[in-house]
Amino acid sequence: MGKLLVVGSVALDTVKTPFGEGTDILGGSATYFSTAASFFTSVALIAVVGEDFPQQHITFLKSRGIDLAGLERRPGATFRWKGEYTHQLNEAHTLDTQLNVFETFRPQIPDAYREPDILFLGNIHPELQLDVLQKVTRPSLVACDTMNFWINGQREALWKVLEKVDVLIINDGEARALGQDSNLVKVAKLVLSRGPKHLIIKRGEYGVLMFNENQVFGAPAFPLNGVRDPTGAGDTFAGGFLGYLAATSNRSPEVMKQAIIFGSVMASFTVESFSLDRLRILDYKEVKDRFREFRRLTQFEDIQ
Repeated sequence: MGKLLVVGSVALDTVKTPFGEGTDILGGSATYFSTAASFFTSVALIAVVGEDFPQQHITFLKSRGIDLAGLERRPGATFRWKGEYTHQLNEAHTLDTQLNVFETFRPQIPDAYREPDILFLGNIHPELQLDVLQKVTRPSLVACDTMNFWINGQREALWKVLEKVDVLIINDGEARALGQDSNLVKVAKLVLSRGPKHLIIKRGEYGVLMFNENQVFGAPAFPLNGVRDPTGAGDTFAGGFLGYLAATSNRSPEVMKQAIIFGSVMASFTVESFSLDRLRILDYKEVKDRFREFRRLTQFEDIQ
């Protein structure tokens, strides 16, 4: 079982959807990622919180076996994000962002973290992503996320990061902005020519696409009776995807496909409730059962 390291944000979110709302609930890219990954492998987290961050959230993360030696607590307030979703749940409308202690976050890498098998660079400034890469022994697999803010404002720095990563995981809007083209196939060709071996494009309720030089693989989103809060679905996907790869230590095309499905499974549970509430009560048997449902959903016989 490989060691998995994530660098990203731990936050307090205020979220409103047509199906409810939550105030100062646990959020952040590294939080969702590490919780999902913890169902498959051991994971260490590097992030920063303020002195106002509730102890109950620390207790929850520790209960998942997540190594928090890299979680700094600094004077000041924790990163806060406020967003709202309409019935079109694919995209949040950001109402307020308060970076607080996250604004001056400079990832410190404990000695025990410097040789991860897999590294996930969450959605932080590209220069910080590069800094982390320089501080660790080159992992067997490096994956990263980004967003339009960095794509539009730090494009050259971001391309320098992408030259050094194996997997880029972004949503379709971010992919089109990065590739400056509306056609995702053309975008994938460009991105793969600049460094990453795999491009994974998250498409919300329309599923996910994985591109590499040998193939394109698509998986649907799991049909659900109810979606309450899509926040963190993409980070949960990444956690399930990389957590499974860390657990198997296998990068074959078939295992990569299985990892995509496990990522989709974890995301499908996350959106069923606010914050990480669904993952708090999830057990691995449910994960395996839904993986098998995914398989039945997409399996069919060849024509005779």
